[in-house]
Amino acid sequence: MARHMARLYRLIFLWMTVCIVWAPPASAQFDPLAKLGLPLFQEQLLPADEAFHFSAEVADPETLRLDWQIADGYYLYRKQFKIKSLTPGISLARLQLPPGKTKQDPEYGTTEVYYHQVSATTTIDRPATATSLTLEVRYQGCADRGVCYPPILKTLTLNLPSLSNVTSDTTSADTFLLTEQDEIAQALKKQGFWLTILSFLGFGILLAFTPCCFPMLPILSGIIVGHGHSITTAKAFGLSLSYVLMSALTYTLFGILAGVFGANLQVAFQNPWIISIFSALFVALALSMFGLYELQMPSSWQSKLANLRGGKQGGSFINAGVLGALSALIVGPCVAAPLAGALIYIGQTGDAVLGGAALFALGMGMGLPLIVVGTSAGKMLPRAGLWMNTVKSVFGVLLLGVAIWLLERILPPAATMFLWAVWLIVPAIYLGAGSPLSEEASHSRKLGKALGIVMLSYGILLLIGVAAGSRDVLRPLHVLTARSGISESTEFQRIASIGELERHLQSGNRWVMLDFYADWCISCKELEHNTFTDPKVRQALSSMATLKADVTANAESDQELLQKFNLIGPPAVLFFDPQGNECRSARLIGFVPPEQFLAHLQQLQQRCG
Repeated sequence: MARHMARLYRLIFLWMTVCIVWAPPASAQFDPLAKLGLPLFQEQLLPADEAFHFSAEVADPETLRLDWQIADGYYLYRKQFKIKSLTPGISLARLQLPPGKTKQDPEYGTTEVYYHQVSATTTIDRPATATSLTLEVRYQGCADRGVCYPPILKTLTLNLPSLSNVTSDTTSADTFLLTEQDEIAQALKKQGFWLTILSFLGFGILLAFTPCCFPMLPILSGIIVGHGHSITTAKAFGLSLSYVLMSALTYTLFGILAGVFGANLQVAFQNPWIISIFSALFVALALSMFGLYELQMPSSWQSKLANLRGGKQGGSFINAGVLGALSALIVGPCVAAPLAGALIYIGQTGDAVLGGAALFALGMGMGLPLIVVGTSAGKMLPRAGLWMNTVKSVFGVLLLGVAIWLLERILPPAATMFLWAVWLIVPAIYLGAGSPLSEEASHSRKLGKALGIVMLSYGILLLIGVAAGSRDVLRPLHVLTARSGISESTEFQRIASIGELERHLQSGNRWVMLDFYADWCISCKELEHNTFTDPKVRQALSSMATLKADVTANAESDQELLQKFNLIGPPAVLFFDPQGNECRSARLIGFVPPEQFLAHLQQLQQRCG
C-alpha cells in the first residue's frame, strides 16, 4: 500500500512540475497553478499587451524612440530589452535606457527594473535612399505577485523621413521633436543646480499671472485687510511670507510624492466635502469683513498659543501659513508644463532633492507677486475711518467670489451661474446702480455707480442665460446663437475607461485627439472656451476623432486613464495616429492659445508621419 501511495505522490509531483514549467503564449492570461484547480491568485493576470503597452516612432531621420506604458503591479527588466533591424543595409545602435529601480528578483537576483513607464532611444545607421525600417523588439516583464511572462517579440515597420534636412538644422529638429515638459525634464538632467533653481523661479513668476493663481490674491489680501488699521508694513510682509512659504512647501512635498508614486494629492483634495468646507471658510471670512462678527480662535486657544510663544504675537502668522498650505492643495491643482517636467524628472531618476528644490523654487516664484501685493497692501491701506470699512467690504465680496469659484467644481452649472449672477447684482445695488445720482456727487461716487451698472447688467445677462438654458458664465447667451444653427465649439465624444479609448482607437483609420479635462481645472476651461471654440481650430480638428476624458470625479477608472499615459493630472492633450499609437512628442500640457495650437496641428504629420 505504501509503495502505491509513494508512486501516486511522484505522479502528482511530476504533473505539478510540468504545469509550472510549461509557458503559454504571451497573449494568454496564465497562472500555472490554476491548471491544478488551485485559485492561488484571486485576480487574472493582464494580457501581455495590456500589462506592457508598447509603441515606437521615428523621432527624427536618424533617431528611433520606443515607449512602454506599464500597468500598475507590473515591471520590465532593464537587461531584457533587445532591438535589431530586419532591413538590409540599416543597423541600429544599442538602446539608450534611463536608470531603473534596483530590485531583488527571484529570477535574476539583484537587477534593474522599470515601473509605470520607460522610454528608450537608438540611432539609425541608414543609407539616404532608405524609406522604411522593419525592426524586431524583444522585452520581458513580470507581475509583482511573482509570475513572469515569457519574452515578448514585436516586429513592426516604420516609415523613414528624408535625410535632406538633418545636417542643415539639427538643433531645431531636436527642439521640434521634444514636448515642452520633456525639454524641461532633459534640462534638469543637464543644467547645474543653481541654474535649474533660477529657471524654475522664473517659471513660477510667469505662472503667477495665470488664472490658476489669481484666486490666491484675494485670499492673501483678505488676511491682511482683516487686521484693519493695526497692520504695519513689517507685519504685512510677515503674513505674506508665511502664506507663500507654506504654500511653496506644500506644493513641493506633494509634488515630490506625485513624482515618486504617480498620485496627485491635490486631485484628492477636490472631494466635494473638502471643497464645501473650504468654501464655507471663505464665506465666514467674507462675513467677518462685512463687520457681522470678528473671526478669531477661542480665547482659551489664544492663551495657550501665547504661553507657548512666550507672549509673542505669532498666531496670525500661523493662520496665514495654514491658509497658504490649504490654498496650494485646493485652489491651484492644475498641471503646467514646468510642473510636469519636474515630475517627469523625479519619476525617471528618483532624484527628489533636485526635483524638490526645483518645485520649491517654482512655488516661491508663484508667490513672489503675492508677497509684493501683500506687503504693499499693508503700506497703502488707510489707517482708520470709513475707507477701511469700504476696503474690507470689497475684499469680502472677492472672498465670496472665491467661494463660488470653488463650488463650481461640485454644483450643477446652472446653480453656480445663478450664484455668480447674485454675486454681481447685490454689490451693484450697494454701489448705487439703481439709485439716482446728483450732479454734485463726487468722482468716486460716479465711478462706483458706473461699475455698479456694469455689474448689474452682466448679472441680469447671467439670469437670462440661466433661464434660456445656458451653462456658460463667460458666454451666457451662446445658446441663442447655437439655436440659430451656429456651431460654437468642437464636438467631443466622452470616454470613461481604457477599454472605451481602445475601442475608439481601433474603430477608425484617422487621427484621434484625446483631451484630459476636469471641472476644477482652470486651464482646461481656458482650452475649452478659448482654443476649442476658435473657428480655425474647429476646422482643423474636423478631420480628427476628438475624445474627452473627464477626470473630475477622480474615480478609479479616471486614475487608470491618467496612469496609463503617465500623467499627474489635467490639462493634457494627446494625439494618436491612424494605427492607434500615441505620438508621444506631440503631447500638450497646460493651456495653449489658438494660434499655437493650430501651428502644432500643422506640424503633427511631420512629427509622427
